[in-house]
Amino acid sequence: MIKNIIFDFGDIFINLDKPATNKFLTKFGVDINDDELTAVQLTYEKGQISTEEFIRFFKQKYSIQKEDVLGAWNSILLDFPTYRLDFLTELAAVKKHRLFLLSNTNELHINWVKESWGLPLFELFKNCFEKFYLSHEINLRKPDQSIFTFVLEENNLNPTETLFIDDVLVNTEAAEKLGIQVWNLIPGKEDVVDLRSKLKI
Repeated sequence: MIKNIIFDFGDIFINLDKPATNKFLTKFGVDINDDELTAVQLTYEKGQISTEEFIRFFKQKYSIQKEDVLGAWNSILLDFPTYRLDFLTELAAVKKHRLFLLSNTNELHINWVKESWGLPLFELFKNCFEKFYLSHEINLRKPDQSIFTFVLEENNLNPTETLFIDDVLVNTEAAEKLGIQVWNLIPGKEDVVDLRSKLKI
């Protein structure tokens, strides 16, 4: 029986255009396959370097100005359909499951979300969850198993009673190895609101 649900954020609640950032960066002459770039991105996502250091990297290595970095970096973020928020608030109100958010999200992206949505909407969304875990705040990221162990142990969750929903296969595979039940949601073919029928909510 599922008692706990851990949700990803991107392409689960907020829609993403995943190729967008790389398309923008390529226009500025960035080699998106550069190992140093990958390392900086991962380090930033884990909150191990500041936003200022992250932006400085692009300015020093590629001569890209701050405004262009921000435009490229945040281009991945799209809309948040209201019907998903309605579903989430209903799920939270029923109090049948403990709800958690676990996302590989960096400071720039979450700041964009707060500004784009407005704080009242963001707080309404955030308050639906018992805990709201962002990778840059806890210095851990998926698919490292340590992030799942951290959430399980901090909240005393039984993995077999826990469902993890994520659109990235390597993330759900990592969680599944710990005994967590998983749903590798395929954007465009499935939607988080399908959880109603899956769990008979």
